[in-house]
Amino acid sequence: MDIVMIIVQSLVFLLGLMIVVMTLASALRTFVLPRSENVFLTRLVFLTVFRLFLLRLHWASSYRERDRILAYFAPTALLLLPLVWLICVDLGYMAMFWALGGQTRFDAFLLSGSSLLTLGFAPVQGLAQTILAFSEAVLGLGLVALLIAYLPTMYTAFARREAAVQMLEVRAGAPPSAVTMIERFYRIQGLERLSEQWQMWEVWFTELEESHTSFSPLVFFRSPRPDQSWVTAAGAVLDAAALTASTLDLPRDAQAELCIRAGYLALRSIARFYQIPFNPDPAPTDPISVTKAEFETVYDRLADEGIPLKPDRDQAWLDFAGWRVNYDSVLITLAGMIVAPYAPWSSDRAVSFRPKLFRRSID
Repeated sequence: MDIVMIIVQSLVFLLGLMIVVMTLASALRTFVLPRSENVFLTRLVFLTVFRLFLLRLHWASSYRERDRILAYFAPTALLLLPLVWLICVDLGYMAMFWALGGQTRFDAFLLSGSSLLTLGFAPVQGLAQTILAFSEAVLGLGLVALLIAYLPTMYTAFARREAAVQMLEVRAGAPPSAVTMIERFYRIQGLERLSEQWQMWEVWFTELEESHTSFSPLVFFRSPRPDQSWVTAAGAVLDAAALTASTLDLPRDAQAELCIRAGYLALRSIARFYQIPFNPDPAPTDPISVTKAEFETVYDRLADEGIPLKPDRDQAWLDFAGWRVNYDSVLITLAGMIVAPYAPWSSDRAVSFRPKLFRRSID
């Protein structure tokens, strides 16, 4: 009987140790590892909270109310995450304290909670319990410290993202539109100044890819204004660059093409993280969500403004579609996933998508 009890205690101790190690690994991969990583516990917390918020949306009567509700989603999930980690650590150490013997389950729970929160009201006995108590206290403080250090870094990335989104309203209107952006540059600054924008947004897309995969909650952090979104801003800039490269009768601007490439690579990386399906190597003739009739309406509008356009509109359409196909599906799916505000050629044709709990690891 003693041998059976020793085996049971050993298995319980190993189970508790495994829970603690997995929780610590989850925290490190979420807050410390500088790359996108699939973390089951983090994903479980965020998707559970997300589904609860989606249930609340059924009673929202307008987009502004939905936006107000969803604005609390990411901060709520982010603050719940360390609480879940602490609970897991507490349960893991509770199992290890019980496995050492001489403790009821309730006493082991009190000892684990006292050590985790550094309260010290439950006395420890012996060297093994003392080592466990000290290590649990260090882990508890460390997890809270990770969150405190993580938040300023994430909000710095959020502020950089939103500064560009806010500035885009001056150039592309609200909601942002590629056509409006081109028209305003033509009237105020001249189309040759567009090249400066492509350089700025190429940097923005590069930072977006790094921050929104390393700090995945940023994807769901909404803009301060309900009519703004990083997704619709990205779509407007990419469409403006695609129209510049395909339709405007200007000297070839390689910077516009580099901006498009930086943009669709960034959106694809974020889509890959959330397991959004897309074709990594689409053909220029593959269908897109923008129709030829919509393109021709834009072509006529730009022509009425006196903007120089390439005379062969059929070829311009083929060239535009060839650029747009690289980011079309990921753009409209991301817009649907985060419930982005209305914007032409992006969220106005958004595809509903809900991230899955179980997914493959990302190479």
